Amino acid sequence: MQNEMSRLQMLGDTMTQHGTQMALALAILILGLLAARWMHNSLSQGIRKRYPKNKLALLMCNLLYGIIVIIVIMGTAVEFGAKPVNLLRLLTIIALVVTGVAIFLKPFIPTMPFKVGNTVKAGNLLGKVEAITFLNTRMKTFDGKTFFVPNRQILNDIVMNYQFTETRRLKIDVGIRYDQDLLKAKRTLESIMIEDPRVKTKPGPMVYVLNLASSSVDLGGRCWVDNKDYWVARCDLLEKAKLRFDSEGIKFAFPQLDLHINHDRIKAGGSFCPAPGGLVGPGAREASDEENI
Repeated sequence: MQNEMSRLQMLGDTMTQHGTQMALALAILILGLLAARWMHNSLSQGIRKRYPKNKLALLMCNLLYGIIVIIVIMGTAVEFGAKPVNLLRLLTIIALVVTGVAIFLKPFIPTMPFKVGNTVKAGNLLGKVEAITFLNTRMKTFDGKTFFVPNRQILNDIVMNYQFTETRRLKIDVGIRYDQDLLKAKRTLESIMIEDPRVKTKPGPMVYVLNLASSSVDLGGRCWVDNKDYWVARCDLLEKAKLRFDSEGIKFAFPQLDLHINHDRIKAGGSFCPAPGGLVGPGAREASDEENI
């Protein structure tokens, strides 16, 4: 009981001597952190609205926020009785350690293979990265679902980043019938890509004969567009190809079965009886299957 009374008395003496100083230091810390947070939010929102693609401005905003927080903490410590010289020494040591770690250990620290805003496929998830934290990554799929994926799971799996490069090759594959003008179809498909302003001129669009299939001549158009324009440009070019080919009279291939029957032999005494295995009966000619696409 006597020990507890002595402790309470010591606490009371401490509050009497340093109570005002402690309250002022706590007020500086709380108000300073709140003010720094408000300034950071206001400044970052203004930068995102005015310069949405300027990453350097956002980096400078975060750096300014860190400097203000450090100044607030130092002011609180000085008000509480710490010596400014000792604080400067401590900050110098911390800065040197952080710089050394950043320079020498950064190549060995695993980093995520994408940034916020990239469209990626991680495992079975395809979506847009909304946020990256120390423990997980927040992804939003194109049907509106939000997933929180552990970073260790992403780092241990294959990740496809669709926006790692600035441009992406776009493919427009069509099939025409064998009786169509091949060179005209190639020129038409190439002109469709050249006329689109989103298609890059270097490397320029090209059209290839991909395959002489059993029922079609397969053409492949290849061109390069910006990553941000890929999906919309692909849909637009497919629509333009359909409309232009129709207007030029170039017919697309479609599955077709042609049966050739020898009527003269049937009239001479044969019979025609279709069966699952083909044409049977005396004088019947075997059918030829031609899939003209």
